Formats: sequence, structure tokens, C-alpha cells
Amino acid sequence: MERVAALASERAVVVFTASNCSMGNVVVSLLSSLGVNAAVHEVDRDPRGREMEQDLARRLAGSSGGTPTVPAVFVGGNLVGGTARVMALHLAGELVPLLRSAGALW
Repeated sequence: MERVAALASERAVVVFTASNCSMGNVVVSLLSSLGVNAAVHEVDRDPRGREMEQDLARRLAGSSGGTPTVPAVFVGGNLVGGTARVMALHLAGELVPLLRSAGALW
């Protein structure tokens, strides 16, 4: 779907979440604590949110079966993954370099 791709490339870091998604809040808080001003799109408040969720589900299908569609984090226009992937990158010391290479951090 073009909408997800267009929104995912509007900023260095884009998070698709839902207004009631606690894991989305965790990811956005982590990124904020690192100094990242991510664009956040709540799919449940978007008129085309259902289509966006279907596209995100297709994109996330390769990461692991049964993966929730939100939060979905894009860095530099590329899908990084959900909460588990973002946290794993952070714990491994790989998230900050990834954010820097995308221009989200100086």
C-alpha cells in the first residue's frame, strides 16, 4: 500500500501504533529518551487505518508468526520491526548507530 510507504518515509523515524497500544507508548518513549522526534501514526484514528494495518501485517509477516501489526517502527523508510526488535537493537547497542545513519540523531 502506498500510504504506509509514503508515511514511513516522511521522517527519519516513523512509528505506526494504536491509541491504546501500551507497547507503542514504550517504543515512542524509548525513542524520545534517545532524542528522536518520531512521527507517530495511530492507525485506529486514521480513516484508512484498517488498510494500513493489513499492509503492516504483510510487511511484518516475515519477522515471526503471530506478530502484532503495531507498533511498527520504520527508520530511514525501512521497516525495523515491532517492540521486540527495537528493544533487541537497543540492548545490543545497535539502535543508536542505526538512528544516526538515518539522520534521526546527530
